Order: sequence, then structure tokens, then C-alpha cells
Amino acid sequence: MISKSEQDTLNLGRELAQSLSGGEIITLCGDLGAGKTVFTKGIALGLGITDTVVSPTFTLMNEYEGRLSLYHYDCYRINSGKEAYEAGLTEYFGLKSGICVIEWWQNIADALKSYKKIAVNITAQDENTRVIEIVKQ
Repeated sequence: MISKSEQDTLNLGRELAQSLSGGEIITLCGDLGAGKTVFTKGIALGLGITDTVVSPTFTLMNEYEGRLSLYHYDCYRINSGKEAYEAGLTEYFGLKSGICVIEWWQNIADALKSYKKIAVNITAQDENTRVIEIVKQ
């Protein structure tokens, strides 16, 4: 899919959220500034979340309540699945009452091996245009 604006990216996240039933793990891949957090804000809107969604860069995970709970991770500063486990982050994986959205998921890939995932790859083409690929794994 092609996004021509932040609003397009928000809308794609919102559309994905409407298909979620709980327990999903969404992995986000993209460079800094690609739109991972904007996409997550769209997911939050689709889940009926009214809180302001911000990147959990320094908190590792933010939790939001809506139709389903949203567990929004930023694993940029985590080096392994073991570190994620030790930080208590893995206890939310697969919970039917929520979904996990994980930025920089590659850093904890070993902790996600046994889970089905929805991979979202965001590639910036220019200042406003993004190519967004969504693949169920």
C-alpha cells in the first residue's frame, strides 16, 4: 500500500485494528522517522483508544485501554529476547485481551519465534510517501 501522508498511515493502522480480535503480535519494521508510531496511533484509534499514543522509547512499553488493550513496545534499547523476558515484557505476548505492537522487534526476535505475527514494513520513499507492506506470518 502507498501512504501519501501521515493521515493515510493513520488510516491504514485504523483499518488493520478493525480486523484484530486479540492476541495478535504486530511487528513494525522501518527506519527512524518512517512512521511506525504514526501507524500505531492509527491502530489505537481503531481500537477506540482516546489517550495520546507516544513512542515508548524510554519506558520500553506503554499500555492503553480500548476495545482491546494495546501494548506498545519500543525494543530499540533491548538486545535480546532474554532481556525482554527479564524486563517482564513477554508476559503480554499472545494475551487474548489485547494486542502487542512492537517497534524494533528484531532485537527480541528470539522471544517471538513461537508466536504468529503480523509484520508491518514501512519504507520511506520521500518526505511524505511511504510504502507499507502488511504480511501475516
